[in-house]
Amino acid sequence: MNENPVNRDSGRSGIIDRLLGLFSEVHPGEGRRALLMLLNVFLILVSYYIIKTVREPLILNSEVPGFLQALGIRSPAEFKTFAAAGQALVLMAFVPAYSWFASHVSGMKLIVGVTLFFVSNILAFAVAVQAEIPFIGVFFYIWVGFFSLSIIAQFWSYGNDIYGQDAGNRLFPVIGIGAIIGSPVGAWIAKRLFHAHVSPSLMLYLAAALLLLTLVFYGVVHRSLTHPGGVAVAPAARVSLGFSNAFRLVFTSRYILFIALLLIVLNVVNTIGEYILSDLVVKYASERAAANSTFDKGAFIGAFYGSYFFWVNVGGLVLQAFVASRLVKQFGLAGVLFALPVIALGAYAFIAIGATLVVVRWAKTAENSVDYSLMNTAKQLMWLPTTREQKYKAKQAADCFFVRLGDLFAAIVVFAGTGWLALEARGFALINLGFIVVWLVLAWLLVKLNRQLTT
Repeated sequence: MNENPVNRDSGRSGIIDRLLGLFSEVHPGEGRRALLMLLNVFLILVSYYIIKTVREPLILNSEVPGFLQALGIRSPAEFKTFAAAGQALVLMAFVPAYSWFASHVSGMKLIVGVTLFFVSNILAFAVAVQAEIPFIGVFFYIWVGFFSLSIIAQFWSYGNDIYGQDAGNRLFPVIGIGAIIGSPVGAWIAKRLFHAHVSPSLMLYLAAALLLLTLVFYGVVHRSLTHPGGVAVAPAARVSLGFSNAFRLVFTSRYILFIALLLIVLNVVNTIGEYILSDLVVKYASERAAANSTFDKGAFIGAFYGSYFFWVNVGGLVLQAFVASRLVKQFGLAGVLFALPVIALGAYAFIAIGATLVVVRWAKTAENSVDYSLMNTAKQLMWLPTTREQKYKAKQAADCFFVRLGDLFAAIVVFAGTGWLALEARGFALINLGFIVVWLVLAWLLVKLNRQLTT
């Protein structure tokens, strides 16, 4: 466990404490820092969802290269799934590099350095998109896959670092509201920009500026972690995280290994579900384009996903604001950890019965709403009883590499299902139901180990 965590700010209960207290239990003086963290993750998610929405038409409206068609990848939706699997290979290099960097710099230098690295990447992609470099959608999709996980994992590593078990249980659901609000706001902004025919490159410049602004909030929070005399009172101010390898930290802890396995299964289920939705969207758009030569396929796909992401996150906001903290208070980690596999079980059973585009869209909306709210809270709470080095390094490995390893397994399933078994949406839904059973077993084991570590 982290030592001497900063659980609350000094001072009396104020208006911010009372405001945030509407959603969870907030002790006097805790509200200001929690609000800063909430606003920070809000900006991160707005930036990400602009990028994520730009990503969809770039890859789904792309032509499948001939050499990939020779391998059996026929549609843009399949192309998207297999491009996601390539992220696991990139992360095999990225995670050790992050681990090495984290071992040689202080907490704030790590955050500033990684954030500036990603900002420079966004600017480079904006230029490449504007220049219409061939297959840039593939490279961009691969990059977005580890950018989104890494930048968000780093934020929650920092949150786990500055909050202890009790404060984390109470305040993480509140801070998570920022992520849930930022997601639909980012999707809405992207949707409006698409309708206004703003170029994708300009949208990426906006996303880079928003991500750069998050460093201001990190700086203010970091200064609040020191006494007026400059004496550090939180682990985040220390110089070194230690020199263990990120992957070694995962495999030497049974608890963290189970977290990694759960994230793999979760992402297999989610990625297969996204393939089902993407395939139906592309088929529908292609039929419309064939019937009407003036139909803008790329604009339709972009607007569809902007609307889809918007409603997913509106549902997530309601769950995060009014359900997450109450489940944690009543049932602990189990309350939020079991919610998603139970919902997914019902969603894919429903898809297996009848899989029109409307059915799949709203089933996935329900699943992802719970994923982005209750499950996201569970993902962060699981790390509270771990060491500081595990919070930064092992969490980066689990939340990035092992999540994308799930994409690799999902790609294999999709390849076999489409190429060998000729599966439709119903067949893939049945496969997901089998993975969900494994998911429930892992969740039970994690709850049991978490209680032991917390005690």
